[in-house]
Formats: sequence, C-alpha cells, structure tokens
Amino acid sequence: MEKRFAPKITQTINKDRDNLVYGVHPVLETILAGKEIEKALVQHGLRSQPLSEIIYELKKRNFPYQFVPEEKLISLCGKTHQGIACFVAPIKYASLENIINATFEAGRVPFVIVLDRVTDVRNFGAIARSAECAGVDAIIIPNKGSAQINSDALKTSAGALNYIPVCREENLKETLAFLKHCGLSIIGVTEKANKELFFVPLTGPVAIILGSEEEGISGEYLRLCDHTLKIPMAGKVDSLNVSVAAALVLYESVRQKMVAVEL
Repeated sequence: MEKRFAPKITQTINKDRDNLVYGVHPVLETILAGKEIEKALVQHGLRSQPLSEIIYELKKRNFPYQFVPEEKLISLCGKTHQGIACFVAPIKYASLENIINATFEAGRVPFVIVLDRVTDVRNFGAIARSAECAGVDAIIIPNKGSAQINSDALKTSAGALNYIPVCREENLKETLAFLKHCGLSIIGVTEKANKELFFVPLTGPVAIILGSEEEGISGEYLRLCDHTLKIPMAGKVDSLNVSVAAALVLYESVRQKMVAVEL
C-alpha cells in the first residue's frame, strides 16, 4: 500500500477540527481500519487512482461523500490535503434491523424517531438528549442531508449520544416501509395535521418523524404516515424549534404509556 502513494502525509489530524483526517494514505487507512466516516470531501475535478480507490471504498460502505472546490479543502487542512479529507464519526452507527428485532425479542414495543433533514447540530444533540431520556430505542437519520455528529452534537446531547443508537439509512422511504412492515405506526409531526398531539395514540410500536424547520417533512414521507399530529399553538408565533417539538411529542407518548399502565 505504501508504494502506491507518495508523499505520505504525516500530519493527519487538524486539532482545530473535529476528527478530521486528510491525505490519501491516512484517509484510506482510516476507512480500511473500520472507522465510521461521518462525511468525506473529495476535490472536484481531481482524478487519480488513489482517489478512485478511496471513493470505491466509501461507496462500498455507504459512507457519504461530496465533491468540493480545492479552496474548501485548503481552508480545512492547508495545502497538503492531496484532494481528500474526511471526518471520523465519534459514534458507531447501529443496524436498524438488529434494533427492531432485539426490541421485540425483549418483549417491548419499538419506539423510534426519524429525522428528515434536521441539519442543525445543536438541534440534533438536543433531540438525542430528549429521546434517550424518554426511552427511545433508536434515532434514524438519512445518509445525506443530516446534521454532522461531532463534538457539538455530543455536548448538546449531554452524553446521550453515547447511549442511544443512531441508525444512518441510505433511503428513508424504504426505511419507513420497513418499519411499517415490522408493525410500527408512522406518526408525522406537522402543522398540516388535522389532529392535535393529545388525540393521536402513541402507546404502540411507533416511529415518530420530524422534518426540517424550513420545509417540514418531505411530501413523499408524509404520504407514508399512518397518522399525523400537530402541537396546539396559542400564541402569535406559529412554530416551535424542532428539538422542542420533539421533546413534547416524545413525552406525550411517555404520558400515554403511563396512563395505559395505570388502567
């Protein structure tokens, strides 16, 4: 492996960036070592056998990558980037199928949350914190178009991301279909809903889906929902921060389950 790449980059980690690795040798070795890649950045227009091999390995593992101008890589790594950089994920992503199976085998009903294009790191961390406290079994995010899980996300989650599984899925539409096949009800949180939060059953196997603050849940995912709900608003502001909305819905589910046990 050493003979195919020259020169070798010795300074692989930029301490001013979270888990940043750059240079063809370090990036390829990081991937082959089994590390989870949060995102890779490839210089646009640059072609070489080493970069082709790295892209092949990224595709094989369904790790997200994007082509960027050289200026982007220079701003992150300096001039010794060799056309490639990646962020190493601080967590190990989980298998959704394994989690669903393990939950049923343990005699519990699955309780998961799906985030459609929630890109703000602090919102993601806050949602993870609420989800872990509410007993959620997993957070499901798309392979692309989601918040980067970094030190800010870990900090905002107050450590919850060390405990709650996160599943990164290639195709959310197929993932929602899989959840429905497993018996979960898909519950969409949207201001377009006719029913308010307190009148939608949340005690069974459920997957709660929330969308971005700018656009909400994608139309193709809304059409897959078994129920939709909205949070009642009495003030002049017509929406809540997505992390606040998530906490309200998650704890309404907790409340309903507690009432059901008492009955």
